[in-house]
Amino acid sequence: MVLSLSASCLIGAVGGGFATGLPEDETVVTSHGLSVFGDLKYGPDFAHFDYVNPDAPKGGEISTWAFGTFDSLTPFILKGNSGALSTIFYDSLMTGGLDEPDALYGLVAESVEYPESRQWVIFNMRPEAEFRDGTPVTAEDVVFTFETLRDKGQPSYKLLFKDFEGAEALDTHRVKFTFKPDGALREAYLSAAGLPILSKAYYETRDFQETSLEAPMGSGAYTLHSVEPGRSITYMRRDDYWAKDLPVNVGQDNFDRIKVEYFADYTTAFEAFKAGAYTFREEFLSRLWATGYDFPALDKGWVKLETLSDGRPAGTQGFWFNLRRDKFSDPRVREAIGLAFNFEWSNQSLFHGLYTRTDSFWENSDMQAEGLPTAGELEFLEPLRGQIPDSVFTEPVFTPAESKPDAAGDRRALRKASKLLDEAGWAVGSDGLRRNAEGEVLSVEFLNDSPSFDRIILPFVDNLERLGIQAEAQRVDAAQAQQREKKFEYDVVVRRYAMSQTPGTELRGIFGSEAADIEGSSNVSGLRSDAVDSLIQKIESADNREDLKSAVRALDRVLRSQHIWVPQWYKPVHNIAYFDMYERPYTDNPPPGGIGELSIWWFNADKAAKLKAEGALR
Repeated sequence: MVLSLSASCLIGAVGGGFATGLPEDETVVTSHGLSVFGDLKYGPDFAHFDYVNPDAPKGGEISTWAFGTFDSLTPFILKGNSGALSTIFYDSLMTGGLDEPDALYGLVAESVEYPESRQWVIFNMRPEAEFRDGTPVTAEDVVFTFETLRDKGQPSYKLLFKDFEGAEALDTHRVKFTFKPDGALREAYLSAAGLPILSKAYYETRDFQETSLEAPMGSGAYTLHSVEPGRSITYMRRDDYWAKDLPVNVGQDNFDRIKVEYFADYTTAFEAFKAGAYTFREEFLSRLWATGYDFPALDKGWVKLETLSDGRPAGTQGFWFNLRRDKFSDPRVREAIGLAFNFEWSNQSLFHGLYTRTDSFWENSDMQAEGLPTAGELEFLEPLRGQIPDSVFTEPVFTPAESKPDAAGDRRALRKASKLLDEAGWAVGSDGLRRNAEGEVLSVEFLNDSPSFDRIILPFVDNLERLGIQAEAQRVDAAQAQQREKKFEYDVVVRRYAMSQTPGTELRGIFGSEAADIEGSSNVSGLRSDAVDSLIQKIESADNREDLKSAVRALDRVLRSQHIWVPQWYKPVHNIAYFDMYERPYTDNPPPGGIGELSIWWFNADKAAKLKAEGALR
């Protein structure tokens, strides 16, 4: 479920009407929306997105689950663990759709103005926009939001806003952002349009940097219904939501209540679903999808199973090395450790053959690097000669070798790994352990908070031990894992990133050098590379999609040569199970973003009554 904007939403210059007489008499583009690389699909008078059901009924409840715990409803600060979907309270200036990954349309902002130089942008806000308490959403609130997130929010916001000169309220409902001339201007527009707007008045009597379970003052479609700390959160749709009839919202936000139940482990959560404790579940464990869905509620027709295609990049999931630790400084060591992960055995023995090995950071997309560099990629790579491995130019892009599905490990892969470790100076001692010249033992600890992942990590550990590496799978609870990840206290951690269809500023947080030492940042590997930073800048400033794809492929190629992760697996579909009382738009041509987005689903009261009468639900 995606109910808020993030740094992966995308905007930029778009054709539209022209106006003059604004600051410095620049020629200014005025439009109802923004598109990165072309015309907008929807005109200024569009009624709704094509993929929604504009007549979808409102009502009912949908419930799902989350792993671990929470102690806050404040998602923008480093302190505490914020609850699932806790950005749902907030509107932004603009919002996007599922069928146009490069575009945003007005939400709080009715229109936008900007010069062809993109040095600034003005958002003309709707006077009718209001917070939950009935107070208007003003330009001062937007300025307050920007300054507060920049100065008091998670440290990663400083990276997000580094190309901003500032923000100013031109009048009550007109706000202007100004950007640095040499910054990533296309991406700066994104960050401005996607701000989750906070109430300045609300925080005059509250400390923004403190955790809270109080319902925050937002202007969004949902507010807080109830909360049980660490156990569940229920959000309630607002009947008085000011923007419910705007074209970008028609056919969406259909559930009266959205409930998230928390569980400490995967098995307990699955058993609770089978018993009807919650009603919607995406299944991530192939073993369960293949063998576990044979319970009575399914046999009786109460639960429905579906596999939905997803046209987005598959996600960047893997075991990530912490390069802040000297023992992982040599890429040969990292490559050797990766060779000890036998995906083919895991897929055959644990996953029922349902997955495909990931090899790219943009798997399942046309931004994935393949073979030798293309002419387009070389335009971005040639200036980096000497900063990146020569193999980037002379060899096909790195792809994990296919292993024999042997529980004892693929001997060929392990021999290659052993040779790499020898070359890197980690020799096997008389006790069978590998040590460097200083006598330090090569050890690897996997940080894990999921019992279901033990069966994947433990065979990996066994193979590492065969190589003479002192390996350990350390299981901790979810709260401890969250805190250790924020402080980078791990050797290897499992992480997945949903990569954008139009990458940009968010890459600074995942791969950028500036984020490496920012506590709580998304740069879990601690990667610091001038070459990577340069390619990210090229991606941010690309002014057409072909250049963007070439720059992303070049970055993919360089990242894969660094062996900063051991890639895991993916499937280009979503396996979902739900009690048969929900419906969604059915289409032969689903939008690229998929039709699994729950904001476009709705509740069928007649089906729900039937299930309740039959005792299907608690």
